[in-house]
Amino acid sequence: MVKTESRWSRVWESVAAAVSIALLVVFRPLLRFWYLNWGATESERARHLPGDEMVPHPRVRYTRGITIQNTPDTIWPWLAQIGQDRGGLYSYEELENLVGCDIHNADRILPQFQQIKIGDRVKLGPTGYPFYTVLGVQPNEALILAAADVIPEADGLRLPDPLPQEYTLANWVFYLQPISPHATRLLVRGWLDYEPNGWKNWLLWRAFTEPIAFVMERKMMREIKKRVEVTARSESRTATVTA
Repeated sequence: MVKTESRWSRVWESVAAAVSIALLVVFRPLLRFWYLNWGATESERARHLPGDEMVPHPRVRYTRGITIQNTPDTIWPWLAQIGQDRGGLYSYEELENLVGCDIHNADRILPQFQQIKIGDRVKLGPTGYPFYTVLGVQPNEALILAAADVIPEADGLRLPDPLPQEYTLANWVFYLQPISPHATRLLVRGWLDYEPNGWKNWLLWRAFTEPIAFVMERKMMREIKKRVEVTARSESRTATVTA
């Protein structure tokens, strides 16, 4: 089990996160390339990932990366249980709950939420809040989520064709790439398309959503890394003691 932070520590972290969001909104023109590509190499940004085909003409795209000192099979369970009514989102819980998301971040792997499958919902809050639909599951490799009205079919899900006159089409992809016997790159990618391409959507998605999503997602990635590595160290110490 990962040691959880005190409530006041979480509160102060959330205050700092809110300040970071405000600064990113103000200085967005200077910092946008950095926060869209945080932690990712040029080759990682350019490579094809599962789920790219879902948003063929993205107006906004980002790829972020972090190295986790463990193998994909130890990281996957933390990804499989993400969601508001599952293992949480591993981000700034106090900020999320301030806007009614009712998030409770797990500090351990929850066996009851490991069987994630195509068609499941990964919710960001209670009923009425945004959610993603699971579009693809490749255990220990890729979790592909879609923010769109997808249509169930016998072999999976598809998008409406043609798309409505006004739409938001987005993916959220978690990809695990081993780089050594004991280290893995976690890549998180989001591509977004929307219509109409007017100033209101530009303001919503680029000026405000991008900075907010970056601050929250960076925290998520760091917390996944922390959970995986702390759990591994704890298990190693236990094995040493019992040997």
